[in-house]
Amino acid sequence: MIISEANFIQSNTEVDKLPPDNLPEYAFIGRSNVGKSSLINMLTGKKKLAKISSKPGKTITINHFLINESWYLVDLPGYGFAKRSRTEREKWVEMLKEYLQKRSNLVYLFVLIDSRIPPQKIDLEFINDLGQQGIPFVLIFTKTDKLSKGMASKQITIFKNELLKNWEALPITISTSSETGLGRDEVLDIIDSENSSFTQEETTSTSK
Repeated sequence: MIISEANFIQSNTEVDKLPPDNLPEYAFIGRSNVGKSSLINMLTGKKKLAKISSKPGKTITINHFLINESWYLVDLPGYGFAKRSRTEREKWVEMLKEYLQKRSNLVYLFVLIDSRIPPQKIDLEFINDLGQQGIPFVLIFTKTDKLSKGMASKQITIFKNELLKNWEALPITISTSSETGLGRDEVLDIIDSENSSFTQEETTSTSK
């Protein structure tokens, strides 16, 4: 897939006020400081599309970007540690739950995992919860360039083995690096394939 256009549409905290759900949508989420903004910028080829900050919890709204005028990329607030009040964090949790439950055009949730660190309880709990809700997702391991190839592979295997304690089969997993572009084609290929299916379903539905 070639991304020729990537335009910011809106930031919102109210799910009912999000853009129309007539286009396929792909959302990105991860623990605070996992490298989400850098990954989004790498995928789109736009260095400043998503704002990058050294402060965890920078994203506090649901941010929609229209890509090639044909699909939405969504930057979701991170979960886990953030220098925000308990009340604010609770609001984020409810907002995310509502988004995941109501957004009918959400094709995949891309869950970002920092490949450099051991499996974290909060990541595993979040992933298990997605499984229980039946929400389709892809695991994206970030920052693999910060490790040797062998160590990155080892860390990812450890995480997969931890998941297999509760899962019969693993979801799609992709190793990425915002610095080298590793994994970009794999992510965009998934989106491209799903977009075609989404368009076909829309056409079939309209013709009935």
